Amino acid sequence: MQSKQIDTIIRGGTVVTPSGTAVQDIGVSGGKISELGNAIASSAPTEIDARGLLVLPGGVDTHCHIEQMSGAGLMNADTFRTATRSAAMGGTTTTVSFAAQHAGQKMRQVVGDYAALARKGAVIDHAFHMIAADIGNDNLTEDIPALISEGHRSIKIFTTYAKVRQDDKSIIDILALARDTEALVCFHAENDGLIGHMTEKLLSEGKTAPKYHAASHPREAEIEAIDRMCRFAEFTGARIMIFHVSTREGAEIVRQARSRGVRVQAETCPHYLFMTADVLERENAARFMCSPPQRSRDDQEALWNAMADGTIELVTSDHAPYRMDASGKFAHGEDAPFNQIANGMPGLETRLPLMFDTMVSSGRLGVEAFVQLTATAPARTFGLDGKGAIVEGFDADLAIWDPEATHNYGANDLHDNAGYNPFEGTTVKGLPLHVFSRGKILVRDRSLLTEAPQGRWLPMSAVFGGVTARLV
Repeated sequence: MQSKQIDTIIRGGTVVTPSGTAVQDIGVSGGKISELGNAIASSAPTEIDARGLLVLPGGVDTHCHIEQMSGAGLMNADTFRTATRSAAMGGTTTTVSFAAQHAGQKMRQVVGDYAALARKGAVIDHAFHMIAADIGNDNLTEDIPALISEGHRSIKIFTTYAKVRQDDKSIIDILALARDTEALVCFHAENDGLIGHMTEKLLSEGKTAPKYHAASHPREAEIEAIDRMCRFAEFTGARIMIFHVSTREGAEIVRQARSRGVRVQAETCPHYLFMTADVLERENAARFMCSPPQRSRDDQEALWNAMADGTIELVTSDHAPYRMDASGKFAHGEDAPFNQIANGMPGLETRLPLMFDTMVSSGRLGVEAFVQLTATAPARTFGLDGKGAIVEGFDADLAIWDPEATHNYGANDLHDNAGYNPFEGTTVKGLPLHVFSRGKILVRDRSLLTEAPQGRWLPMSAVFGGVTARLV
């Protein structure tokens, strides 16, 4: 597609497209990519010299907790404005966050209220998952099917946490609905009984410090729940996503299920790739608490291998920000036991630089795999048409990366509202220099230009599928 009038030309960058990597010019018209070529002859009001730089699709982060009330009744630290400005600074131009239902609520109202928050604050484009905590009150028979038909085609289920988890019968009912309506069901998959047993045991032994959080979520809890959800998907024929795989065994279960024809996909997150459980031995360990917890170096290697062979198709942030004070992590006091400390870390802004540093700067899997795992596959998996790739006719969501730029993360140098950076002291090589959303520049020379609520809601397409190609 070529427009008569080009608004912006990005010249001479090394561009990564689905067909490969090459030095090209990119023409942008009306918010869309209108032309790709070796040398665009036209001129434009705005021209960017990208020689020596990488031009990549803006990141697509499909696992973010933004302006959300937790099952425990605690509001996380970020509004749509603070979260999405942080995302843009990290090179991400699309988010998928959670419209979180609680007991007694109608899903239609939950999604409507959440969409209003996004319209008020989101700097970049976005879609929503529906957290299904209450499938009674006509939610499963009326609200959820109607919302699916309107483009909210992702449902999240918890298999643990008393106030939001679903029992097996309810899970199967939801999977049957998703199968029949072309929706995707995403799982926080941990066995509730194992977690409850270990939590009680540790607390009874006086082991209450944050460092015991990892022991309260044993790897067997993830292993059992992932296997069970894969079996349920196999039985129903539904399509599922396993969120935040953290163990070698979890990845292998997904691999074996896929080999049987189960329609299962999986993601992992940077904190499982770059942190191990011993991070909870550090000072102020509550800042590193997440569920599932970090694991071992052996698990990290298994996750990298699973990304390489296509078993794990997405890398997301699981951005879940809570401040290190009484409004967040320490709502129950600074000496609260580990099971009363909010779980989650900020990650929207650090996801891409951390992955770029290892995958591109250090050469593990390479730049094309980086784009696929962090942009193309997430967009395709959730049916976000026109996102996640540099293709003529797609939205001009672009991140121009300086592969030589370095940054040493500080204690509080992110643009979210968490107030701390869990990767403090880590140096990354490769940073997004300029970031465009639908052709409009949001970040120039590493400076945020606008916090205007210009993001749009994105319906999820009814026809979508995973990216299963091996990366090596």
